[in-house]
Amino acid sequence: MPVKVSVIVPVYNPGPYIEDCIASLLRQSLPPDAYEVIFVDDGSTDATPARLDALATGHPHIRVIHQENSGWSGKPRNVGIEASRGEFVMFVDNDDRLGDEALERMYDYGVANKADVIVGKMAGKGRPVPVELFRRNHPHATVASAPLIDSLTPHKMLRRSFLDRTGLRFPEGRRRLEDHVFITEAYLRADNVSVLSDYVCYYHLARDDASNAGFQRFDPVGYFGNLREALDVVERYTEPGPLRDRLLRRWLRVEMVERMSGRRLLAMPDDYRRELLKEMHAVVVERFGPGVAPGLRPGQRIVAALIREDRYDDLLAYAEWEAGVRPCAVPAGVAWRDGALHIDLTAEYTTGQGPLTVPADAPGPPADGAPRDLAEAASWLAAAAGDGFDAATLDLIVRDRESAASFFQPVRVTRERVPAEDGGTRLVLRATATVDPAGAAGGDALHGGLWDLYVRVGLGGWTKECRLGPAPARGPALPPAGIVADRVVLPYWTQQYRNLSLDVDRAAKSLGLHRLTPADAAVSDAETLTVALLLYVPDRTHATLRLTDASGRTVDPPAVLTPADGVHALLAADLPLRELRSTLWRTELRLAGGRTLKLPLLLRVGRTPGAVEVVRPSPPGMLRRLLRRARRLLGAVRGTRTATTTRRA
Repeated sequence: MPVKVSVIVPVYNPGPYIEDCIASLLRQSLPPDAYEVIFVDDGSTDATPARLDALATGHPHIRVIHQENSGWSGKPRNVGIEASRGEFVMFVDNDDRLGDEALERMYDYGVANKADVIVGKMAGKGRPVPVELFRRNHPHATVASAPLIDSLTPHKMLRRSFLDRTGLRFPEGRRRLEDHVFITEAYLRADNVSVLSDYVCYYHLARDDASNAGFQRFDPVGYFGNLREALDVVERYTEPGPLRDRLLRRWLRVEMVERMSGRRLLAMPDDYRRELLKEMHAVVVERFGPGVAPGLRPGQRIVAALIREDRYDDLLAYAEWEAGVRPCAVPAGVAWRDGALHIDLTAEYTTGQGPLTVPADAPGPPADGAPRDLAEAASWLAAAAGDGFDAATLDLIVRDRESAASFFQPVRVTRERVPAEDGGTRLVLRATATVDPAGAAGGDALHGGLWDLYVRVGLGGWTKECRLGPAPARGPALPPAGIVADRVVLPYWTQQYRNLSLDVDRAAKSLGLHRLTPADAAVSDAETLTVALLLYVPDRTHATLRLTDASGRTVDPPAVLTPADGVHALLAADLPLRELRSTLWRTELRLAGGRTLKLPLLLRVGRTPGAVEVVRPSPPGMLRRLLRRARRLLGAVRGTRTATTTRRA
């Protein structure tokens, strides 16, 4: 079979962090003969070269190329391109990983849309990734029609013939931003770029030792010299005008303004901040014309103007104030309806003094120019928030706690101006969001795990995220767990901060089933067991009632869950009494998705036909409880001895 995709992985001393990358490459849904993996070892000095050679021995579709250290990732990627045989090449870093279907989905999407570049949805675990770009699919995207310029990391799939036709390769040597130069030119010269947003293709991961290449402090002189090369690419392939200004604005915003803002600036040492400002000031004065900065948001324009005017002390003062401006989102109601969670909430921006208020008749920020002082900057931004309130946005995002995969949910928003005690006006967003577990993950069902809810508020030039919470001390009440799409979904407040999260297919005792009593169940003359469960089901749901006796023998009569009063489900199962010997039977509910829910109810089957009674297990006797406690204590002592022996060794 022709090779569809060549995956190129530059490698340098990843240690154990390469294992997740390797595992994800081996799990790909493409057949092994449809893709190849090319590891280019850039002079690693750890055990990685031997690890890769052994891996290649057992997998014919994996190759390893060893070379002397080149100093950065550009040359290894170029070596991989030259060695590749695939119709497309895909670049992966050795401490990141792919989604299991990433290569197949990106390849099929690229072929269907005749794309030269395919950008797959990214999730960032401890690392920033674009959000707005992946709000929806873009089968035919350009830098003018989609925010492609927000994604300049190399983790894309590119058509090999496109690379050969254009001669496009990565800059080599020990340098920064080689991916900016390469990807920017690819965007500007491609016949088509396709963005796949309904499946997480790439997981961009921060290492526990914080030694990812992008996390290392850089030399400002060299860094901004390399940045100028990316600006050269934009100027080479665009004409002067609004599009060029919009593209150049990306580097002003991300590489300069965001670095010199809020907590990010405050966390840097003073001497390093001053070095950065010196180089940024030079680039802004040299390269950004009058049309670049005015397109920034109001707060960003203020920082850009302070950089241009080289006002270090004012940048620090503004960063300290801006770091205290954040959204706050409070849940007002959570309920199951029509198979989905409906979440009511309110959100507004706050400062260190309380809710952000808009003073009457405050002047808005100019298109260019810096404020005289911090008070004027704060007044400008409050006015901008008031002027733009009718266009303010609120999004609800569900985010997988394990992988940071994020998905937007449908939201209805209303805007309300509320009089404030200081005579100004509070800007309050009220919303109802809908989370359908059957399709909340980009059209797919939420998989098992913990999902946190984030609110993203766009107002007055700010777009910031916060958790949904904390919940008010007296509410709102949460609904019970729901069985939706064969998954058990439990809304819950997190223990420490009382934020709203979802537990999918993990919760056990917190479901509340342990509180069932025989009074919640009955056996009819027709030999049908019915149990009222504190569970939500949207409609008739098929399951299995597993019965197990003391010997381990099991019987599995079919069961049905039907909605009762909106918060309860009625479980009904016809009991095969002829198969049930006279004894006690434990009960479990087995769902179609594979989840098993233990029920604290026993069936006592008598010798008389039809003599069935629902009882609760007897609590363990005193002797049994003492024995269990003794076993736990003995296990703890053994564990302590083992740990001590290990430390001594």
